[in-house]
Amino acid sequence: MTPQDILAQYGPREAMEYDVVVVGAGPAGLSTAIRLKQLNAELSVVVLEKGSEPGAHILSGAVMDPRAITELFPDWKDRGAPLLQPVTGDEVLYLDATGAQAVPHALIPTCFHNDGNFVVALGAVTKWLGEQAEALGVEIFPGFAAAEVLYTDDGRVRGVATGNLGIGKDGEPHDGFQLGMELTAKYTVFAEGARGHLGKQLIARFELDKDRDPQSYAIGVKELWEVPPELAKPGLVVHTAGWPMDANTYGGGFLYHLEGNKVTLGFVTGLDYQNPWISPFEEMQRWKTHPAVRAHIEGGKRLSYGARAITAGGLLSLPKLVFPGGALVGCDAGTLNAARIKGSHAAIKSGMLAAEAAAAALAAGRSHDELEAYPAAFRKSWLYDELKQSRNFKQWFKKGNLVGMVMTGIEYWLLPKLGIKSPPWTIHRHSPDHVRMHAASQVEPIRYPKPDGKLTFDRLSSVFVSNTNHEENQPAHLTLKDASVPVAINLERYAGPESRYCPAGVYEFVNTDGQDRLVINAQNCVHCKTCDIKDPTQNIVWVTPEGGGGPNYAGM
Repeated sequence: MTPQDILAQYGPREAMEYDVVVVGAGPAGLSTAIRLKQLNAELSVVVLEKGSEPGAHILSGAVMDPRAITELFPDWKDRGAPLLQPVTGDEVLYLDATGAQAVPHALIPTCFHNDGNFVVALGAVTKWLGEQAEALGVEIFPGFAAAEVLYTDDGRVRGVATGNLGIGKDGEPHDGFQLGMELTAKYTVFAEGARGHLGKQLIARFELDKDRDPQSYAIGVKELWEVPPELAKPGLVVHTAGWPMDANTYGGGFLYHLEGNKVTLGFVTGLDYQNPWISPFEEMQRWKTHPAVRAHIEGGKRLSYGARAITAGGLLSLPKLVFPGGALVGCDAGTLNAARIKGSHAAIKSGMLAAEAAAAALAAGRSHDELEAYPAAFRKSWLYDELKQSRNFKQWFKKGNLVGMVMTGIEYWLLPKLGIKSPPWTIHRHSPDHVRMHAASQVEPIRYPKPDGKLTFDRLSSVFVSNTNHEENQPAHLTLKDASVPVAINLERYAGPESRYCPAGVYEFVNTDGQDRLVINAQNCVHCKTCDIKDPTQNIVWVTPEGGGGPNYAGM
């Protein structure tokens, strides 16, 4: 049965009405809800979260700039916010295959300075924000995935519907079937994170990206380790460039020392990479074997693993933030600052700005119109100034890593020395990430070393420690527009890149009786959205699974 058939047979759906519906209980969504209730405690505000609880699907480095959270809660320290480990030092290393060259501290670009910032587990910060929101009277519905945007007869957003529960792989309702709910609102705010399922639809429907540069993405593959006490350096922040990336592929590593002998580390690979043999997961694993990296974790124990796409296009790729009936905030819009490798402060600030515009509109008796005060306030904010300063970062790296590093030094070291806050030039990019891939025959295959199970690992053991779980008897949430494309085009021309760019072993090509076919192991999916972004034919579409499924990150 199609979703329309199910609704026709089992509907209508139960409906609940609010002043504001927020989709996504990450830093952006929760900050939106909190600020609304701070401004008017009488407003009815609900937050939908597809994870099992706020923070379950949150993945980030993370070094957190406290500027925005201090605006939201000036007394965050007294409230017990889990910003516990101040940054105590910065290192920037350039790696070759065997050695490392440290950038002298006096020459480190300002974007890599972290004085006054905190090394955090962003999942814990998000959980804390959820507690603050509930204390203010915000309703939070964890385990409910917003699966559909609802529109008025004249095309304005009026809310969302959650997905149906209890649909089998065959598309038929089974025991335990439950029809989704409609949550309607005067304004709906979308805070789904990078490449949001509904945000993507809204950007297309309302042409919010018209006259903008195409959005650019990267995938961050991350692990959490517990290390021997003698290796612990609480507050140390290390960033690496160079090996194992080739000269034309954007990427780099991060390694942050938390409190309690914990180290969070990961590797970022730009999804505009050209070599179809690249595996971001494998690049992260071999990066750990470098002497400068393994020295921080060798002899320790891996505790958790995760992966997530991140937006990297910056200000030039930022879509229009509002549309009739709602707004985009945080990484659903693309507010992450790739140059600083930070997004949580931007997410919080964008949520606050959207909330202030919505609260004023509601006070004036408005609904379902465009919250123009939000983008207007954004353009006057420190967040806009920060993103304007970094607007060329990813664009320079498209011209090669050497050009990228030189121009980052100029824009973030030399120009500030000369008293110039923002570069006087702007560099645009014109092609989306998925069109950049070369044919497999044009590039030498990459032979990655086998994992040793101590320092390096395989995908399936990694997915296991991500605590990923999906109800297996449900329709696959990784859908194909045309089932013939993976073999006829992706396997034939690009040697099946799905099997490499997915960090969770979801996609594998198998040959049965001489016939190749693609197998989709949707139960392994960690919701990173990489396939939706990087598939060279844009044939894969990520849709929401049943609520509560996916990873359940601990300490990440």
